[in-house]
Amino acid sequence: MKKIIRLVAVALIAVVWLAGCSKGSAETTDKSKETTVKLGVIGEDTDVWDDVKDRLKKENINLEYVKFTDYNQPNAALADGSVDLNAFQHQFFLDNYNEEHGTDLVSIGNTVNAPLGIYSNSLKKITELKDGAKVAIPNDVTNGGRALLLLQTAGLIKVDDSKGPAPTVSDITENKKNLVISELDASQTARALSDVDISVINSGVAVDAGFNPTSDAIFLEPVDENARPYVNIIVARKEDEKNKTYQKIVDAYQTEDTAKVIEKTSKGSSIPAWETFGRK
Repeated sequence: MKKIIRLVAVALIAVVWLAGCSKGSAETTDKSKETTVKLGVIGEDTDVWDDVKDRLKKENINLEYVKFTDYNQPNAALADGSVDLNAFQHQFFLDNYNEEHGTDLVSIGNTVNAPLGIYSNSLKKITELKDGAKVAIPNDVTNGGRALLLLQTAGLIKVDDSKGPAPTVSDITENKKNLVISELDASQTARALSDVDISVINSGVAVDAGFNPTSDAIFLEPVDENARPYVNIIVARKEDEKNKTYQKIVDAYQTEDTAKVIEKTSKGSSIPAWETFGRK
């Protein structure tokens, strides 16, 4: 009987030990499993994110790009779950999108400040612009308003100050040069250069079109405290705001390594926003 009891006890110990080993093995497997995160971006330029993507592999995070062609798509895709994050817009654009569409998308990290620029195929200086010149600007509320404020900063028009950061063409109070302003999708503003005298183009769109904003823009948006609403951001759904995997992505982006790639690829036209305006 004593032998039987001893045998049963040994067997039970073995079962418990094997179960513990099995559990530990499962936990190790889970921890080592790669997590894929779908990131919505605009255009083909992913040089900065490529560097971040390589470093995220050490965290077992696979960053998968979902590329869009216009500014209307990435937030809709994020809201419906087609992507996990997106990185293409500034805070003011996001606030306006949430208000118009009833969504609850949030910033989880600053990326870059990319000054808006005025470009031309025919002019070297903004002072060369003639009366009745044709001007293209983005047609969305936030970038359109930002473009009008840039034209005002350049001394070409004046807008109603009471409209804040979102004036529209109807809010122009002075247009001494009688500029003819056309509103286009932001992604089309670079292509319009052959049809207009000047075009106000977002930095990312300009880079995709082969421009170097620092050297090719005939007038570039100043970078100061007024630029805070236009800092580009990484965006998630509200319920994922504190997602640990997504926070690791923000951490991987906001590094000196990323800052060096930004400087190299943008030729200084984009500024690491977390260094100037904080993490988010």
